[in-house]
Amino acid sequence: MLAALTGLGLSTAAGLNAYIPLLVVGVLANVTDAVRLPDGYAWLSNWGVLAIIAVLLAAELVLDKVPAIDSVNDTIQTVIRPASGGVVFSATAAAAEFERSAWMTENPWAGWLIGIVAALAVHAVKSLVRPVVNAGTAGFGAPVLSTAEDAGSIGMSLVAVFAPVLVIVALLVLAVLAWLLIRRVRRVRARRREVRPPRRV
Repeated sequence: MLAALTGLGLSTAAGLNAYIPLLVVGVLANVTDAVRLPDGYAWLSNWGVLAIIAVLLAAELVLDKVPAIDSVNDTIQTVIRPASGGVVFSATAAAAEFERSAWMTENPWAGWLIGIVAALAVHAVKSLVRPVVNAGTAGFGAPVLSTAEDAGSIGMSLVAVFAPVLVIVALLVLAVLAWLLIRRVRRVRARRREVRPPRRV
């Protein structure tokens, strides 16, 4: 069960930032015993691969904080973040150890699917909220929200590895925040429709 929570937490973190959980897993697999990569995932601990991920992370940290460009980046990340979620779920052996299920062990694609869905759900909320925040704050909210997302991704990644039981609490908090943000987005859109002048025939 703890392995599943680790995978789920890392996948959720990937929905916020694709590269942070990959980097956390890869570095920890090299320098600690906290992460043991299953067969077929040794590449994730290769320092050359980690260097490439670090460069991509640096680019993401900059691009995601620039209004308008962040929305373009989110469109590109629609493929990358879910893929990262699938990798980190499976790379932490969560799929193979999910409640000691023989079925999960024999069907590794299921771990990928869980990771992809978790990351995609978080990414979808992020992509929905960001343009509204940008419009409502004249772009000033983009770097603030992006920094909060990056911090959330780092925090969730570390919690998932070192205190997976707390992933449940973190997911509940994230769900409440997502619900509040979506409500806010709907209110803003409703106000815009009300203010918009009627079309002339």
